[in-house]
Amino acid sequence: MVSTRCKMLVKEELKKLGLHFIVVDLGEVDVMENISPQQRSQLKEALLNSGLELIDDKRAILIEKIKSIIIDMVHHTEEIVQINFSDFLSQKLNHDYTYMANLFSEVQGTTIGQFIIYHKIERIKELIMYDELNITEIAWKMNYSSVAHLSNQFKKFTGLSPSHFKKLRVKKRRPIDEIGIHPNVEPGTNGINNGNEINQVYQDTIWPKE
Repeated sequence: MVSTRCKMLVKEELKKLGLHFIVVDLGEVDVMENISPQQRSQLKEALLNSGLELIDDKRAILIEKIKSIIIDMVHHTEEIVQINFSDFLSQKLNHDYTYMANLFSEVQGTTIGQFIIYHKIERIKELIMYDELNITEIAWKMNYSSVAHLSNQFKKFTGLSPSHFKKLRVKKRRPIDEIGIHPNVEPGTNGINNGNEINQVYQDTIWPKE
């Protein structure tokens, strides 16, 4: 996720190096000048000191873009995608979904569909902790077709029902950048070659509601 704070940090470091940028968004920076090796090294060091990373590898950049889109959709926007998410992702990043799914699974050790579910579960935890919505309203907000499906999926991934989780005195959550790290999934074993993998692995259409 490219937060406002991250964007501001990147912009400040670029300004310090005398570089002019057109856009800083979705883990990507469009700089007007050619960056010298020294400037690149200085930028990389400055970003690392701020907890950020300069990525040069095109495959790694694509994966970060996929993750950023998913995190933004789950945690930070109210936007409802009007087409299958696999098609939305392909259009957004101008890549074939099967290619992206295989690449993501190979590098991340989990499928795109699973990564989305992990983030949905953490977002549900957050909404439960806020205690502003009941479980029916949370199910609607998170685009589940029923409360029962949300509850079953939540319990499958956490071992607890939403009501049990709400009663815990200490509610454990994971930082966003650690969600979805699951190295035990073998690439190719979860339908990643199918463009409809997201909807076939999980009963609900993730966006929008059925």
